[in-house]
Amino acid sequence: MRSEDELSFDEIDEIINPKPEENDFDRILETALTRRGLLKSVMAYGGVAALGSAGISAGLVSGEAQAAKDRFAFSPIDANTLDDITLPDGYSSQVVARWGDPLWTEGVDFDHETRGNAESQALAFGDNIDGMEVFAHGDKTLLVVNNEYTNRKIIWGNREDGKPASDDDILKGKMAHGLTVVEIAEQDGQWSIVKDSPYNRRVTPDTEMQITGPAAGHDLLKTAADPDAKTALGTWNNCGNGSTPWGTYLACEENFNGYFSAEDEEHTVSAELKRYGVSSKDWGYGWAKIDDRFDVAKNPNEPNRAGYVVEIDPRKPDAAPRKLTALGRFKHENAELVINSDGRVVVYMGDDERGEFLYRFVSTGVYAPGAETDSLLEYGQLYAAKFNDDGTGEWLELSPQATGMGSIAEISVHTRIAASAVGATTMDRPEWVSANPNKAEVYAALTNNKNRGVKPNAGGDPTPAGGPNPREKNIYGQIVRWRPVRADHTSNSFSWDLYALAGNPSIPGDASAPSDNISVANMFNSPDGLKFDSNGILWIQTDGNYSNEEAFAGHGNNQMLAGDPATGEIRRFLVGPNEAEITGLTWSTDKRTMFLGVQHPGEKGGSHWPEGGDKVARSAVIAVRRDDGGVVG
Repeated sequence: MRSEDELSFDEIDEIINPKPEENDFDRILETALTRRGLLKSVMAYGGVAALGSAGISAGLVSGEAQAAKDRFAFSPIDANTLDDITLPDGYSSQVVARWGDPLWTEGVDFDHETRGNAESQALAFGDNIDGMEVFAHGDKTLLVVNNEYTNRKIIWGNREDGKPASDDDILKGKMAHGLTVVEIAEQDGQWSIVKDSPYNRRVTPDTEMQITGPAAGHDLLKTAADPDAKTALGTWNNCGNGSTPWGTYLACEENFNGYFSAEDEEHTVSAELKRYGVSSKDWGYGWAKIDDRFDVAKNPNEPNRAGYVVEIDPRKPDAAPRKLTALGRFKHENAELVINSDGRVVVYMGDDERGEFLYRFVSTGVYAPGAETDSLLEYGQLYAAKFNDDGTGEWLELSPQATGMGSIAEISVHTRIAASAVGATTMDRPEWVSANPNKAEVYAALTNNKNRGVKPNAGGDPTPAGGPNPREKNIYGQIVRWRPVRADHTSNSFSWDLYALAGNPSIPGDASAPSDNISVANMFNSPDGLKFDSNGILWIQTDGNYSNEEAFAGHGNNQMLAGDPATGEIRRFLVGPNEAEITGLTWSTDKRTMFLGVQHPGEKGGSHWPEGGDKVARSAVIAVRRDDGGVVG
């Protein structure tokens, strides 16, 4: 049996809060579509095997597909298990910023023996980067990066048991979370941190933040330290991100629950907190030992103040970040913002846990350049997605009338409960959502779900195989896409298909069979990050099984691929180092540099990237460029 340090967040959650086996699934599955039945119905619609625009099969080339078929600017590469970054011929990469790199001259260089202390970490780049975005501010380039979490055995690797030995150790881990805002500059084709820039900033679990939207001031968010429920401290476990046309960054709080505990491990939390995985035991970070905020027995409302999208203006380093309760509370993966044709702001979001839901927010107000924007993400309507097996779907309004809940504020705090109440479709861990810039269609990565057809979700909702989640015990994942009716992102109706069904075509059997655009040459598992470039190419990043054995033989290390929505073609562009996730993606303003993240290299001790030798493996942002100086996306 693997040690607790080797388990994923989801696995730790299920050990602490075990989900009951579902005893009625035989009846449910008898009426659900089989995978083959689903594929036939979706093929007829124009997805999975069709893999093109709606109604275009892979065997026919439409005008759109013909025009787009040569849009890739690289030759595909093979999978591998090298402890390095692998790119196509004609491309090169460099490390821009690593965990522990100082942002100010008063900081100190990373110490591979001690891994630093709380003071040095507070002045340095955070750990385990995820979502990121570049912002131009005059002649300056500002990079904002999520620092999702820490590898406990690495950050405390100077301790014999890999656990914190002092309060300073715990605080060091805490300070490695949050976000890093940093000015970067290019010189002779190389990007680096601009130390002491007035825009450099660490946003940590202790940073003061404004609570906005329906839940601001509500009793569910009141604490002894904040009786008005208007000011929260900190953000942590920020996964994906989004950005706004008015120049702000959207950080998404995901697995916030794993940081709360109680001195009495027998303490019982409320059913509402349990729905979010909060319990009397944390994941080993120990924050409650140095900060009573994280003791759920002493502060039972504190977890209600986490799990939101947080808006940050990188151009205003003194401005308080804003927690956007109108966008709901759940384990946010990312926030994909679209300006609809009528000017309303639409934000698509996924809740990254097995059997959870996809969401949409539609603003009440409209966006106008130069006009006030704060209210756009404070007032609006939240919806959850329902996917029908016939390729249609609808957005279900999360209102007091539809959910039976008391108020919009309550829905904003207990959003999962609201989505369960209206009968939204349980999904296979909705990860990043990305909207095509060239047409009204949206893609979501459904990374995997070993519980599909086996167990209900955390709220007891059944998870039968069918619709966009066609496989029981889904270990490979898939990418679903939908098109709003009349190309209107505020429409409550949409059509959907599967752009890609991951798998392993070298292994016989239906459970491993992928969609027709996946072959031995480009196979992958667990699609996670998704992001379109300005040319309409969909970049796919993976965070999956890198054992390269059995069901995953030939998959190699985690990777990044590029997909053409018009033709369905997918090519492998990058392979990461050992035991790492490839995540986060953005570009320089001239599109000649692609920035992306390498998270948790060597999480099991099998990497020394990026410095090699006997050095500590460190999460990092890398820059990818074409050797000829051309555009990269």
